[in-house]
Amino acid sequence: MGLCPSCKKPVARDGALQPSSFPFCSKRCQMVDLGKWFQGDYAIPGPIGPDDEEAIAAIIEARQGEG
Repeated sequence: MGLCPSCKKPVARDGALQPSSFPFCSKRCQMVDLGKWFQGDYAIPGPIGPDDEEAIAAIIEARQGEG
């Protein structure tokens, strides 16, 4: 068992008991978390450096090659 990142209720990690909203216990908790991202409550700390920019560019290039 794991814990829902939003409300801290127990959540099944494996098998048929795992909710479709995993790792959240419910669709509601999933949407609450998404709302926090949209409101800017979550952020990546610090500025993006040159190494980060290269890594991001490589990921974008690889994904464009997939389609």
